[in-house]
Amino acid sequence: MINIVLVEPEIPNNTGAIGRTCVCTGASLHLIRPLGFDISDKAVKRAGMDYWYDIDLHVYDSIDEYFAANGEENIWLATTKAPHSYNECDFTTENVTFLFGKESAGLPEWLREKYADRCIRIPMKPTVRSLNLSNAAAILTYEALRQQNFPNLKDYGSMREEI
Repeated sequence: MINIVLVEPEIPNNTGAIGRTCVCTGASLHLIRPLGFDISDKAVKRAGMDYWYDIDLHVYDSIDEYFAANGEENIWLATTKAPHSYNECDFTTENVTFLFGKESAGLPEWLREKYADRCIRIPMKPTVRSLNLSNAAAILTYEALRQQNFPNLKDYGSMREEI
């Protein structure tokens, strides 16, 4: 199982795209308040996110509440400040959790310091600040699934049936 944790996400479109990635991959989405947007039924319907109700969604009032409920095993913190690239990591364990910070500031320094050995980055050109949050979440999710040989995911498309 892949868990994607968004700590105080600010942009609804990023969270919506990450939610779609979760639905497509069977990952769970965990949101840590405060949120920079509304996830009420009315707001979700207005945004046309018909897949939102298929997400394995968990919402917490604080990061402490998240850790109390889920622990910290197999946790990886995505940050541009990390010394190690994600391709150096072993994501073959049964449960893998990726933490992402809010778009404007990333993960809090105290969290990066506490889990310094679990901080990973996605390589990119040095002149660019960062990838879009939803792209980063998709890259790490699919890398973990690749290492796990894409468990429970369809491994062919409809063209295969025609051949």
